[in-house]
Amino acid sequence: MGMEIERKFLVAGDGWRTADGQRIVQGYLNRDKQRTVRVRIAGARAFLTIKGMTSGATRAEFEYPVPLADAEALLALCDGPLIDKIRHRVDHAGLVWEIDEFFGDNAGLVVAEVELSSEDQAIALPSWVSTEVTTDARYFNSNLATHPYRQWR
Repeated sequence: MGMEIERKFLVAGDGWRTADGQRIVQGYLNRDKQRTVRVRIAGARAFLTIKGMTSGATRAEFEYPVPLADAEALLALCDGPLIDKIRHRVDHAGLVWEIDEFFGDNAGLVVAEVELSSEDQAIALPSWVSTEVTTDARYFNSNLATHPYRQWR
């Protein structure tokens, strides 16, 4: 079974802006609390991802490539608005950080994620991360689709 162990942080400042990013558009076919089913187009590639319920920083994750035309058709079937973001990848202290800069109704939100091999793995935080939001469900992409950042203020 595939597992994802990931910590998530808010981003402060622009010190992470070292590389071009990749546009990602994604939507949810299911946003149930027990499982989410997501379709994502990242550049010229597309994926279908199933994620289980989060416990701490861990959850089951299964991701499969799908034809781009299929992903475009699946996005039209998604429940709720789509997520539009640019993902930047930054190497820091031996780990790859993925920084998501959101647009549309989530404009202004910038979040950094790092995948780990265990929940207790020690990490060196980059200077541009601030508050940890790993367990704050408001920051789950599946929730941002229906309760966008713009509505929080």
